[in-house]
Amino acid sequence: MNDSVYVGNAGKDATLDRGWLLGHFKNAGDPRHSDSVEIKWGVHPRGDERPRWVRGEERTALLVLIRGRFRVELPGRSVVLAEEGDYVVWGRGVGHSWFAEEESVVLTVRWPSVPGYAEPTDG
Repeated sequence: MNDSVYVGNAGKDATLDRGWLLGHFKNAGDPRHSDSVEIKWGVHPRGDERPRWVRGEERTALLVLIRGRFRVELPGRSVVLAEEGDYVVWGRGVGHSWFAEEESVVLTVRWPSVPGYAEPTDG
């Protein structure tokens, strides 16, 4: 048994921290603990939306559509991810919001993992 290995299922593990699988908020010593990156497996029913626009973003983010149809709202534009594998990247300082146009599964990667800022309750 190696304590630096974790094997799991994103769909099951995501329910533990509102979708967040990896980041600073995991316990030290857990292989999923990272100060460098955060990873989220987001499962969103049709009509699900982020309740508040994110402002003052300190991280860069990548959002990849696994399944469904998902719209990301960015300053001055909407990006619709409609085909499996479609993705969008936005940098530090770029606010955002989102809306699930269909039942969707998305993978989000954010970096760095910022303690005190990127809590698992963040969307």
